[in-house]
Amino acid sequence: MKEKINLTDYAQRITEALPRGILLCTQSEKFNAMVIGWGGLGTCWSVPVFTVYVRESRYTKAALDRTGEFVISVPLGAIDPDINRVCGALSGHKVDKVQEAHLTLEEPDVIAASGVKEYPLTLECKVLYAQKQELAALPKEIAERFYPQDVDGAHTGANRDPHTAYIGQVVSAYIIK
Repeated sequence: MKEKINLTDYAQRITEALPRGILLCTQSEKFNAMVIGWGGLGTCWSVPVFTVYVRESRYTKAALDRTGEFVISVPLGAIDPDINRVCGALSGHKVDKVQEAHLTLEEPDVIAASGVKEYPLTLECKVLYAQKQELAALPKEIAERFYPQDVDGAHTGANRDPHTAYIGQVVSAYIIK
């Protein structure tokens, strides 16, 4: 069951949860969830949007590029360390994260990707725009800290791969009950 919400009523909660880790969910060949700590809720082109940043080498990026859809799943209580460990450190290319993290998926309203009941605050999003970062355009200290060129792209923390920014229109917002 879902309870539709007014997105602005939950903006602060989403913003506060983001740096601790929320889920970016996609559905291509299979469901995948990735922990993100960077992003932004806002308004662009007169519609509510959520912007996510995904490194070039991530399994999630291929799914986003294929489908143009994603779900943001936010915990309403504490972060589940097992969910964040599995979804933050393991690749969906090699692991079934639903099984490994014991996730309960909820049928979506508008798009193909499911939300996660354990992180019930759910935003279904359709990509309006995507742009790969130009590392040379970043301040030197940010580029060196977050994009060290001597660290392989497979590394889960900072590595040499730039991010692609995906601006997704929020097409449905609800809490999974």
